[in-house]
Amino acid sequence: MTTLTTVLALLPLALGIGEGADAQAPLARSVVGGLTGSTLITLVLIPAVYSLFHPERKVVRG
Repeated sequence: MTTLTTVLALLPLALGIGEGADAQAPLARSVVGGLTGSTLITLVLIPAVYSLFHPERKVVRG
């Protein structure tokens, strides 16, 4: 949720909307890209790699 609010807040600046946005737009774009990338890595890639290396074991009880 924090990432989403930060990305939405920086979106007008990244698009160059507003006064002085021309100078700040590259920084806003890199922050948005970094936050989006790190969130996707945290929520998708790390759990996928973890499940590859640590598969669930089925317990058989007789």
